[in-house]
This record gives sequence, C-alpha cells and structure tokens, in this order.
Amino acid sequence: MAEPPLVVSRQDMPGIPGPEIDDILEEEAFLIKHSGETPEIALHSGLYYLFEDPEGPRLNREEVDVTLMKEAVFERYIKILLRDLKPENRDRRIYRGIKRSIANLERLKNFCLKEGFDMKEVKREAASHLLHFLETELSDVASGKRTSSINCTHEELADFAAELGIDSLPRGLKKLCMNH
Repeated sequence: MAEPPLVVSRQDMPGIPGPEIDDILEEEAFLIKHSGETPEIALHSGLYYLFEDPEGPRLNREEVDVTLMKEAVFERYIKILLRDLKPENRDRRIYRGIKRSIANLERLKNFCLKEGFDMKEVKREAASHLLHFLETELSDVASGKRTSSINCTHEELADFAAELGIDSLPRGLKKLCMNH
C-alpha cells in the first residue's frame, strides 16, 4: 500500500522547517509500523512526543496532519492480523495463533470505526488467509506432520469466520479446536 503524500500546514511554527516536520512525522509513522502488538499505543506515544513532550518538537496540533501516523496503525494491525493466519508462521516465535487474530480484528475494527478506515478489503484478505490456513492445518494434522495449532474453540473460530464473511468452514475442524 503506497503512502499518500503528507499534508502539513505550517502557518505558525517558527523554527521548524516544513521538510523537517515531514521527516519527523515519517519517522513516527515508521516506528508505529514496526511497533509491537498494540500499534495504537505507539500512536499515542508518538502524539505525546510531537505535541507535549518537553524533549519533543512541541508542534501545534491544529497545524499538523497526523493521517500518516494513523495509516501506519491501520497497516500494522493488518500485518499482525495476517501474521497469525499464515501456516508458515505456526512454528515461529512470532506466531500467536488464531485467538490473537480474533483479538486483533476486534482492535482493528474499533480503530477503523473511530478513525473512519474501511475494512472491506482487509476482511476479504483475512478470510482468504484464514481459509488457506485452516485447509493447510487440516491436511498437516491428518498426515501426521503436526499437532493442531488452533488455539481457540470451534465456536470462536466460527464467529471469527462469520465476521470475515465466510459462510462455512472446512469439515473436520471441530476436533482440531480447543475444548472440542
């Protein structure tokens, strides 16, 4: 996803040239994109730094467009949502499981409602990833390659799939879910 150009109004910010503000905002967006599990915390940290921190640039909120930083939160949520829906990540330290994807979808949904981002494409992409994940999981468990890595109940999985627009799940998943 290409980043849109940043719009910054510079009417009354003496001492900080426009290009330097652009650089500061791009750096904050970079930090958000590479933050941990909660990109909104990174956003709020960045906003504090920009506007309130005595060590920060102390910019005027009304004159700086922080859309780039909010887009970085949106992109980070997508990345961590999809990370746990990739079969190749199941045995990596970064893997948190479907249960974490469920939580991250909820966080993303709340963020999008608050900030006006559209989730249609994200849900389509997540649905595709989830179906691929589940088919791979079923195949790998059936062939004896691995034990199940599904860390949620069948009901949680079905609710998650429905939220993503999936009408029916592959057969045989119930036995791979927790508390089956």
